[in-house]
Amino acid sequence: MFQKFYPDLYVSSTYEIDFDRLYRSGYRGLIFDIDNTLVTHGAPANDQAKQLFAHLHEIGFATCLISNNQEPRVKPFADAVHSLYIYDAHKPSTKNYEKAMEQMHTEKGNTVFIGDQMFTDVFGANRTGIPSIMVKKSTGRRNPDCLKRRLEAIVLIGYRRYRKTHKSILE
Repeated sequence: MFQKFYPDLYVSSTYEIDFDRLYRSGYRGLIFDIDNTLVTHGAPANDQAKQLFAHLHEIGFATCLISNNQEPRVKPFADAVHSLYIYDAHKPSTKNYEKAMEQMHTEKGNTVFIGDQMFTDVFGANRTGIPSIMVKKSTGRRNPDCLKRRLEAIVLIGYRRYRKTHKSILE
């Protein structure tokens, strides 16, 4: 019932993902959410994010940030990590996931989405037909999506049960 919200993989942090393995597996494009995925909500690009993106580009990944935030939030972050970007993305609409793949010259079969929210990020990626990795929300400033986070916790119970018997293409 809730499988349309389930990520292909759920990890503690973006920074623990084995991107080298993803590249060896044939993935060439990475679409990222920003807030609570790469940095805490509202924070600028930090050294960890800059180093990650430098490594991703070095091994051959194309990257694109898609955010529901406005350009004054997204552009400086994208500039700092040297990534393509789309702001005011209206996730979970599929339109800008597809636009990101177009900009990166990738397709559904070789693109992965990484984000922290089940009902926007992951649902949008699933609707688009691309694998998704959900990361635990970065700690820091309290996000106003408290009710949404509580609902996600409930759906994650079902996700964990589902994953015990169903392997992801990313595993």
